Amino acid sequence: MEQSPSSVKPLDIQDVLIGVFLVTVTALVILAEWTGGAVWQGFAAIGFMLFVVAATPKAGWSGIAFAVAGFALFIWALITRSDWLAITEHALSSAAFIAAFFTALTWLRNASASSTAINVCGRFLAEQPPGRRYATLTVGSHLFSIILNYGSIALLGNLAEASARREPNEEIRGHRIRRMLLAIQRGFVSTLPWSPLTFSVAISTSLVPGASWADAVGYCVVSALILAGLGWALDAIFKPRLSVPSSPRPKPNGTWDSLLPLLALLAILVLSVGALQLATGIRAVGVVMVVVPIISASWIALQNFGDRPIARTLSQATQYLVRDLPGYRSELLLLTMAGFIGTLGAKLVAPLFAASGYDLTVIPGWLILVALVWLIPITGQIGMNPILSVSLIAPLLPKATEIGVTPAAITTALTAGWALSGASSPFAATNLLVGNIARVRASHVGIVWNGAYTVLSALVLSAWVAFIASL
Repeated sequence: MEQSPSSVKPLDIQDVLIGVFLVTVTALVILAEWTGGAVWQGFAAIGFMLFVVAATPKAGWSGIAFAVAGFALFIWALITRSDWLAITEHALSSAAFIAAFFTALTWLRNASASSTAINVCGRFLAEQPPGRRYATLTVGSHLFSIILNYGSIALLGNLAEASARREPNEEIRGHRIRRMLLAIQRGFVSTLPWSPLTFSVAISTSLVPGASWADAVGYCVVSALILAGLGWALDAIFKPRLSVPSSPRPKPNGTWDSLLPLLALLAILVLSVGALQLATGIRAVGVVMVVVPIISASWIALQNFGDRPIARTLSQATQYLVRDLPGYRSELLLLTMAGFIGTLGAKLVAPLFAASGYDLTVIPGWLILVALVWLIPITGQIGMNPILSVSLIAPLLPKATEIGVTPAAITTALTAGWALSGASSPFAATNLLVGNIARVRASHVGIVWNGAYTVLSALVLSAWVAFIASL
């Protein structure tokens, strides 16, 4: 049923400007990635500043605080550095890249929201019987997260919670909700080390000289298997002891065939990105920003194949531009300003660090990699977004050759630490989402539910990156 004109919320000109600025920045960043033209980076930086001006007045307090901190850092650079313009432009370009990457990926999430097949698949996974529930949800969440990012936790988490609420026994219901949500969260976390559609991979490969997704993906997939496998093992070993027997579960609706559309979409995404990168030599993140919007638009058209597909695709794209995308203003301002602060902060701190006399090249390479695995989740405990901590730490590292490792090894350590921060930080979006669904505090999810998992994963991942360093 279509809405009457009087029931449609009028457009907000500020929201329209935010959407236009973000799409323009995305187009300019794509041009910069594909042509190597610095002029496009400059225009993208200007577009990003316009977005900040438009978004800040209507953003949440955390986004505003980061915007103010970024401006204060700019004033510090202006006062203390003769090259303030160059380093500020570099930081703005990094922030513009984050904005463009977010805009492209969110369009895919938007396309999935109207997909009946995705909802059917999610419901089938959430209704699996206890014997295979954890493993199925972990694998399913991993696959969903490649496409939906944080949206996978919201979608599968709410479906799992609704399924578990049908359990009449409060004790069993509580255990079931916790285990299902942890399976979903850890499935998401295990995408962070390797998926080219994540900020962890996109930012880490852009900050490490000589790094590329193609070189690091083999190592990073092992990190993902470690994170997913340890979660399953801990759940299997430490099953809760129930005071009453659990009631029989109804057979889930649907069949395993409901996963086929998701698997087909993933295959198209991964093969398209990989083939185009090999054919062009463009960075994986640059390829992703072109491939994802094309696939998203094609997916929407396919969903409406029998009912004016082009018109409906254009209509949904317009809605995304003027309503949906501006709705992420607070989250996006926080992410982009974290990148700006980290990049500019690293430039300002680097001379001070060099003058202090500390020489990281005398430290064994394997020890630096292990330190990265632990340092990023530790900074997450004090509220540092992984984008901020990685943007600040990575530029201060010696070149890979100076510490006897490869750029791929550094990328593996950074993305592993990023994933652990996502599992344990009380401020991480993953724990905030899971806590909201489970009706517990995010700190309880990150520290109590995931504490042992994080420490054990950090130990195994430390051994893994140390082994990589020895190769």
